[in-house]
Amino acid sequence: MIKVPLTNEILKYITEIDKNRYTVSSVKLSKTVANRLRKNSKKKSSYASNKIEGNPLSEQQANDVIDADEHKHFLKPEQEVRNYFLALNYLEQQAKEKAPFSKELILSVQKLVEKGAPKEKIGLRGPTPPGVLFAVYDSQSGTPDYIPPEYRDIPELLDELVEYVDSTDDHPLIVAAVVHYQLVTIHPFEDGNGRTARLLSGYILDTNGYGFSGIGSLEEYFAYDVDEYYSSLQMGLPALYYSGRDNPPHPEIWINYFLRMVLLYSNKVRELSNASSADEISGSLSYLKPREKELLLFLLKQYPREFTPIEVSREIGVTNKTVINRLAALVKNGFVEPIMVHERIRSYQLSDFAKQNEKKIVQQI
Repeated sequence: MIKVPLTNEILKYITEIDKNRYTVSSVKLSKTVANRLRKNSKKKSSYASNKIEGNPLSEQQANDVIDADEHKHFLKPEQEVRNYFLALNYLEQQAKEKAPFSKELILSVQKLVEKGAPKEKIGLRGPTPPGVLFAVYDSQSGTPDYIPPEYRDIPELLDELVEYVDSTDDHPLIVAAVVHYQLVTIHPFEDGNGRTARLLSGYILDTNGYGFSGIGSLEEYFAYDVDEYYSSLQMGLPALYYSGRDNPPHPEIWINYFLRMVLLYSNKVRELSNASSADEISGSLSYLKPREKELLLFLLKQYPREFTPIEVSREIGVTNKTVINRLAALVKNGFVEPIMVHERIRSYQLSDFAKQNEKKIVQQI
């Protein structure tokens, strides 16, 4: 098992990432904008993670495949991209349900990654035929780049990884990096190991508050320089797992790389969130008429709680119908939410988006 020393460089990365995490958490987006950003981010991750594995699709082709009719027949590269997107959706739901990191979760994710592949590609790898070496081979020279552990050692190694995640006091960012390294290195499956590792290290980040609400793509940064990604994982060690990769002497090589990519990713998320928030507020306000903006200002100052149109009409001196019409515009643009009882509107309240961006809204009006 990889053991990580806390160096000054590692601590510096963690501090900078935590700053971005705090900044992003203070930026509030409406559900519509947040959902759009999350979907686009999952598309980017699906494209980038498969690109690392040599998938030939362009980013536009990958996006089109994800949006295509699910009943269509897909070629293998297309199915791989769709599978990754489905696995991201699955893990998003698992995170909501607070599902623990487990061997079952690892197997479920790999099954999704390899959906449509032959049965022998799904699940833990077994013994190879006599005289056949299971290894990751260089596509040009045909020599082994990496010789993973024996298949019979895999269950115990996965149990050890799960126990580590359950019991460690390591920082969640380090835990995510270790999970990534261990799954790639244990190489428990015939295929889909890298994609499964990237998905589950992301799951560790998500469930520990470092998923940045699903906005942005960490996989995109791994894919920028695939050679650096693989050389950081290999750490200059021999090809045989048992010759040092089980307990690398300098794990900080991989940890520093992983944290540097997370920092770059979190910098981008911070910029994206700030820009989206500012654009959304100005864009939504641009659709409001002057009287509707006046009503919004009044509600921000006077009604942090729920209210009825008749209450508001009495205070501002207009008819109940006029207030309802103005409220309809505020609802449409995400500033107010109706409270429903038996499919009828009982009252209204300011949306979380309006409450959390009150100062910015007031300034822009």
